[in-house]
Amino acid sequence: MGSLLEVKDLCVSYGTIKALRGISFSVDEGEVITLIGSNGAGKTTTLHAISNILKKASGSVIFDGEDITTLAPDKIVQRALIHVPEGRRIFHNLSVRENLELGAFLRKDRDGIKRDMEKVFELFPRLKERLRQNAGTLSGGELQMLAIGRGLMAEPKLLLLDEPSMGLAPILVDEIFSIIKKISENGTTILLVEQNAYKALSVADRAYILETGSILKHGTASELIADSSIKAAYLGG
Repeated sequence: MGSLLEVKDLCVSYGTIKALRGISFSVDEGEVITLIGSNGAGKTTTLHAISNILKKASGSVIFDGEDITTLAPDKIVQRALIHVPEGRRIFHNLSVRENLELGAFLRKDRDGIKRDMEKVFELFPRLKERLRQNAGTLSGGELQMLAIGRGLMAEPKLLLLDEPSMGLAPILVDEIFSIIKKISENGTTILLVEQNAYKALSVADRAYILETGSILKHGTASELIADSSIKAAYLGG
């Protein structure tokens, strides 16, 4: 399987601050790749630059064989590169169903939409129970499930997940990560940004360690879990 996403020499600046200093990495079809690093390392910035929510100073992004470096964010969504942002960004005044339907707003295949809605309910039975409720009434964990479910309704070739475990109780963190594993097993390629390095490495094939806008190390998840310097810095000893 070839590269689905290739990021080359990506630079992003906030005024005089260099947030990303020429990072390069790739995501192959079917992989779960995770970006790990402390706060401010440039993880979320990387996802925003790929989605073109943030302007790049230089570098290129190739997705599914097409250069999308300067493509507008809505056009990137049309290519089935789907971003589930940090903080979930759910429409609180709409119902759970309406939020999920918004994920499929570019699609015309009614039967496919119905089938994918059922798949989302298989992954997240709680969303089915709360289908008519306003999203604003959901718990933090349910909101995260809804955000991922909405992303899946867009039939992603690549799903960008930004901090899916943020602010969740440990038991819910376990649940979200077992669901991420299932999504991957169902054939969706995933690029995951996550503060909880241990959890991220438990579901990833490969990982890149980001440190102040540069890639410090990369390797398979098992190599990095066994690396004593990574253990000390990111895995709590």
